[in-house]
Amino acid sequence: MFKLDRRILTHFDYIQPILILPIIMLSFFLIYEASTRLAEKQFIYICVGFLTFSFFFLLPLRRFIWLIPVLYWINIALLLSVDLFGVENLGAKRWLAIPFTSFTIQPSELFKPAFILMLAYLIYQNPPPKEGYGVKDFMKLSFFILLPFLLITQEPDLGTASILLIVGFGVLFIIGVNYKIWLSIFLALALASPLIYTHFLKPYQKQRIHDFLSEKPSHQVAQSIIAIGSGGLSGKVQDEATQTHSKFLPISTSDFIFAYVVERFGFFGALFLVLLYALLIFHLLSLNYKFKEDYFTRVVINCVALFIFIYTAVNISMTVGFAPVVGVPMPFFSYGGSSFTTFMVFFGILQHLITFRFFWTDKIKG
Repeated sequence: MFKLDRRILTHFDYIQPILILPIIMLSFFLIYEASTRLAEKQFIYICVGFLTFSFFFLLPLRRFIWLIPVLYWINIALLLSVDLFGVENLGAKRWLAIPFTSFTIQPSELFKPAFILMLAYLIYQNPPPKEGYGVKDFMKLSFFILLPFLLITQEPDLGTASILLIVGFGVLFIIGVNYKIWLSIFLALALASPLIYTHFLKPYQKQRIHDFLSEKPSHQVAQSIIAIGSGGLSGKVQDEATQTHSKFLPISTSDFIFAYVVERFGFFGALFLVLLYALLIFHLLSLNYKFKEDYFTRVVINCVALFIFIYTAVNISMTVGFAPVVGVPMPFFSYGGSSFTTFMVFFGILQHLITFRFFWTDKIKG
């Protein structure tokens, strides 16, 4: 374990909680307004999330770095078992029942921290050369990104699978891959996109794209746009937020909670929320300079930043009709325990790597 050291206080990244805590508090306020029953559950989720953060913050991760591949393959086995033993709900088989209980787990959510750590482990073991990774190294890293993508796509859960794909290759782009490889990939995707749409997308996925491209938005998006438009500059008082409280706005505390924010607090409230996310993302990306020689920490930093950016951008875009409705929550903001806990795991791991970096440096010097 770690000894008490004043450097723990000086190395801790205080900017992260300063930006994240207001998001959590605003979310809880809105959920409480919408439903006290949901607020009670969300409070439990928040408590579980902070306990999870504490566990991963204190976990001596680098001491057990050799276990990361084992953790990755255990999660791959869980994803494979979904097809054999999974629980089906609304036409999708994404969950596994926990024996002797009434609870289920979603392996694709459990997989995300293992995915980040595996990428960090692989790049830490084999850092990129000055000109970037070549074809051989790129193919090896791509295997560990594409395997979960294919397994999660089969559930089907194209939204989660696509996010993992973008995060994985986004990190490789930031860390360094030869530019000729990216040019070849973009050209191949451009040529293959009609084939992918025709033969690989499922009917409901094509319908989402059709709804997105059609002149008339879907009922969910139409109600969301009405809520956003009615919020004006400064929003409405609780009793006048009829789109939410009269149940016109669907899933107002989770998928469409951004529309709820705008109806309640207007353009200025939405701007404040988006600014918090933007500052958090830019702050994380700025840490690349501080940890430019520590590829393990850099990969984790960039993965977390990309996850936050993609989740936030997609959620906001779908509420205003700029993206298909795919059920992507806003980090720390949408109602629910799975996403909240997953992001608390992310930040527990990240804060550990930042705060205790002196411990591993001292150990190497010793």
